Amino acid sequence: MQSIMKTYRKVASFQSLSDFRAYLRAEDISIELADAVPPGGDSALARPIEVLGKRLSNRWAILPMEGWDCEDDGRPSELTERRWLRFATSGAKLLYGTEAAAVTHEGRSNPQQLMCADHTADALRTICEKMRRAHRNRFGESEELCIGLQLTHSGRFAHPNDRFVLESRTAYAHPLLDRKFGAGRIVSDREVRELVGQFVHAAEIAQRAGFDFVDIKQAHGYLLHEFLSAVDRPGPYGGSFENRTRFYREIVEGIRKACPGLGISSRVSLFDILPFQKGSDGVGYPMDWPKETPYPYAFGGSGDGLTMDPDLTETTALLEMMRSYGVTFICATIGSPYYNVHMQRPAYFPVADGYQMPENPLYNVSRHLAAVRRIKQRCPWLKVVGSGYTCLQEFLPNAAEAAVAAGHTDWVGIGRMVLSYPDMPADLLAGKALDRCRICRTFGDCTNAPRHGIVSGCYPLDNFYKERPEFAQLQACKKAAQGAGAAHG
Repeated sequence: MQSIMKTYRKVASFQSLSDFRAYLRAEDISIELADAVPPGGDSALARPIEVLGKRLSNRWAILPMEGWDCEDDGRPSELTERRWLRFATSGAKLLYGTEAAAVTHEGRSNPQQLMCADHTADALRTICEKMRRAHRNRFGESEELCIGLQLTHSGRFAHPNDRFVLESRTAYAHPLLDRKFGAGRIVSDREVRELVGQFVHAAEIAQRAGFDFVDIKQAHGYLLHEFLSAVDRPGPYGGSFENRTRFYREIVEGIRKACPGLGISSRVSLFDILPFQKGSDGVGYPMDWPKETPYPYAFGGSGDGLTMDPDLTETTALLEMMRSYGVTFICATIGSPYYNVHMQRPAYFPVADGYQMPENPLYNVSRHLAAVRRIKQRCPWLKVVGSGYTCLQEFLPNAAEAAVAAGHTDWVGIGRMVLSYPDMPADLLAGKALDRCRICRTFGDCTNAPRHGIVSGCYPLDNFYKERPEFAQLQACKKAAQGAGAAHG
């Protein structure tokens, strides 16, 4: 295999917006950038927006993440609470999903994942109350703070009992993912119906805990997302589009009946592509698939397996179906961090078990933004939380302002960035200059840590984590991984 490994110019090296724009033009990458973000209430990011009967005063959102830092039984820990309270005081008015919470033990992505269950209900209620109080203490009000909880089952990527032992539950036998990760146990129709009840019960717990909405996760290769591409599965949950969306529909029907007044949303991977794997040169390459055969397992993707369906036909159909159930806003993402991380989480520093970027990271930012723009064109009624902005670093505010001003997204969500710089929305809304020392540079340690069984956090930039014993443990793990890579090279 001939190496295509390339070093891409890092965002921190650009001295001005014009310099950055010139680079994007030279690389044929299309990302709209506002000249500046007007201070105070004059920016598009400061425009009010209504959702779930609340009038939110800005367009910033915090994306749901997994901290790998909950208690063994799934209750939030002190580390979880610290992250959540930083979300609440970030200045964002929409806390979209807060954290990925498993609805059943077997669906946990790791043994320290949050659970939404009877035994965690009191802790969830307490932390939700603390978030509203922290927001009120900083900003003088909490009525417009809108808090969601993401409900999920990790499916193929479940590690419920040992963080290094995969216990996959899959929607169908996938010819490539089974080869990459190992064949999992396919959930039966009876198990799907039981899971519907568990999602509904989790939603009841979330409502009693004080959350404004639940996010039913259909993204990143987790179980509900995998069902969307279950074209080969027989029976009522596979094959036709109607059958592949039945699992989600039954969950929403159950929540509507059991939880009147609770908002419902969904984080959706707008399109998927072929799984990638590391080549002998360390670069990511798509797994082999016959070129003459359309690739049917990428929901929202084109038949070539590497690009987006330009009309997002099935994605649009899914969103229209969700609209008929009263879902009017979503969080948009693309791909999966497990099998095409360069697309979903573009970065300049690959994670320990990842691969070198096969494309300019900024190209994948651009196609993420383009997918959201396309779905807004296809579904003008839909309100969307856009994601994928962190890789833009100091130019994130310029892209965010441009996207909201043009109506290409309704909110700008930040994930990795909020771990290192939780005050970014508040600073920008107050007209302050960015604190460059806190900007996420995509070092990847928030992912490297959990890949080695360590709690997630921004170890390079957050002194809280830098001073914890896990910091030295992470450095040792990274050094060992680098040594092993060099030995195999």
